Amino acid sequence: MIERLLLGPGPSNAYPEVLEALSQPVLGHLDPVFLSLLDETSERLRSVFKTSNALTLPISGTGSAGMEACFVNLLEPGDTGIIGVNGVFGERMCEVARRCGAEVLRVEAPWGDPIDPQRLLDTQSANPRARVVAVVHAETSTGVESEIAPLSILQETDTLLIVDTVTGLGGVPVNVDAWGVDACYSGTQKCLGVPPGLSPITLSPRAVERIKNRSIPAQSWYLDLGLIGDYVGAARKYHHTAPTSMIAALHAGLGVLLDEGLEASWARHRSVGSQLQSSLVERGFKLIAQDGYRLPQLTAAWLPEGSDEATLRRALLDGWSIEVGGGLGAFAGKAWRVGLMGHSARPESVERLINAVDALGLNGSLN
Repeated sequence: MIERLLLGPGPSNAYPEVLEALSQPVLGHLDPVFLSLLDETSERLRSVFKTSNALTLPISGTGSAGMEACFVNLLEPGDTGIIGVNGVFGERMCEVARRCGAEVLRVEAPWGDPIDPQRLLDTQSANPRARVVAVVHAETSTGVESEIAPLSILQETDTLLIVDTVTGLGGVPVNVDAWGVDACYSGTQKCLGVPPGLSPITLSPRAVERIKNRSIPAQSWYLDLGLIGDYVGAARKYHHTAPTSMIAALHAGLGVLLDEGLEASWARHRSVGSQLQSSLVERGFKLIAQDGYRLPQLTAAWLPEGSDEATLRRALLDGWSIEVGGGLGAFAGKAWRVGLMGHSARPESVERLINAVDALGLNGSLN
């Protein structure tokens, strides 16, 4: 295997402590030692999500599994879901909700712009029976951060708030309880510095109550949080075999993050993100996200005119062992998505990337 500097939209490089945890002996999913570690992992997740929610746990699967878990448990056929769409992952929310049998009301913004929270609130006011409002906090396809705090007023309604913070958690402030979020999900492979394979999620008491009072079971047995809740709760009722080694890795990654401190981690991501963005602009790149709404940990940028995006990106990989991501949708072939997340969010990562870009030139050929 070749060692890469992972500066794409995920996965990021894992913390050394995480790799150490992955090398430890495998435990059974009902071993008391593992169950104690699972409980401590969930408690660490509460600290990182800034929540007191009892139902806080790592779901088996990547961030998309967390998304599906939230939607299939909180939506039933015929429900209405209001979904903010300003990139690929808002679109995915719509598709998952549609497959749940829900009527989807889209609140759209151009790719590169944040979702206006007032438009979501206005749509909910016009549709007070809507079961959920859902929005992507950190849109991985565009590098845009949308405001969540103004949506806390939904706590005064019967509509639940679902938030995707797959790319946000650990890299920028996330405050589930203060923001009135009812269901929030993330992924391990971004700012948590853990390999892909788990999706941390947390659900509020009123979201749990919604699950208990469903008229029909959730359409997914594997992601049924009513059943999974019995395993992570006091009952310890077997549901499916938990990925014990991955949970040990997450436990270690969360330990690194909490030892550093959330505020310190946010500041580190902000500092290196600013360093990268300034360096790219100096070299003729154009940042896609609006000023004031740019994620520091995920930068989407148009390449200088005349650049061969695919050739440049492959040259970085082959010549410097650096991975960056290409654009999605309308950005494909024209833009890069550069991630500085978790253990990869270091000044030396920026320096190594920029030195390689300088050596490549702006047209994809070596100087």
